[in-house]
Amino acid sequence: MTGETGKRSYVVGQTEIAARPLEPALYLVATPIGNLADITLRALETLAAADVVACEDTRVSRVLLDRYGIRRRTTAYHEHNAGEAGPKLIAALQAGQSVALISDAGTPLVSDPGYRLVGEALDHGIRVVPIPGPSAPLAALTASGLPSDAFLFAGFLPVKTGQRLTRLEALKAVPATLIFFESPRRLAESLGAMVQALGGERKAAIGRELTKTFEEMRTGTLQVLADHYAAADTPKGEIVVCVGPAEAKAEEPEDIDRLLLSLAAEMPASKAASEAAKMTGGQKQALYRRLLELRDRP
Repeated sequence: MTGETGKRSYVVGQTEIAARPLEPALYLVATPIGNLADITLRALETLAAADVVACEDTRVSRVLLDRYGIRRRTTAYHEHNAGEAGPKLIAALQAGQSVALISDAGTPLVSDPGYRLVGEALDHGIRVVPIPGPSAPLAALTASGLPSDAFLFAGFLPVKTGQRLTRLEALKAVPATLIFFESPRRLAESLGAMVQALGGERKAAIGRELTKTFEEMRTGTLQVLADHYAAADTPKGEIVVCVGPAEAKAEEPEDIDRLLLSLAAEMPASKAASEAAKMTGGQKQALYRRLLELRDRP
């Protein structure tokens, strides 16, 4: 497997920039999720310099490459041909070539089969280099107003009703913001299932067409959002659903005392109070004072 020979460059504005040579490796290149201006300079140089550009859909990737004057031949690597295309890419890497892997949009390996190729590359001792950039889950999370200190990307929910509810029940107790991809035509049904399995009071956000002309972020409780999309016309575009974690239940004083003493046995008092505050939602200063009181007891 070989890429095109000749000039390797990319164009920014009216300026053509020569791409520096790449070391042999598998490069995971993040590409825009909508707005083509979101591409990074490092991503452009990597795509222009790579011996092989492997992409999910060559027609989609061609739009991006043409926009920046990158004249590289592309090869398809996707869910349906991974068994055949993967070994060819590994062979190219073993032969000392550089391979850039991109998906249709966003960061490779997020909800696509690229992880198989990465696993094979690592098994063969091939270097894997991430070229970070746009990511739909992170874009939605940061704009959602939901807790971002802990989150779980759960991909697409199952299509069948029973399997969807089972999956949501398994995620119900996860103490983190949940992030899903969903198709527009299944959004209303999935939100209804989330209300049933997770509870309608949870805070949530729907990101649609992120970074594109008709970008929209709609926030509210799961029940409010489910009611809205049940009554509205089927939305258009790419959808990301963020669901906040369940509200922490108020702890009994005795339980908090046990937690404080348990934590204090493994770390300094100040750190124990800080950790207890994160776990219970309480005030660090108050928990610290309570821990000192417990320690002073005879």
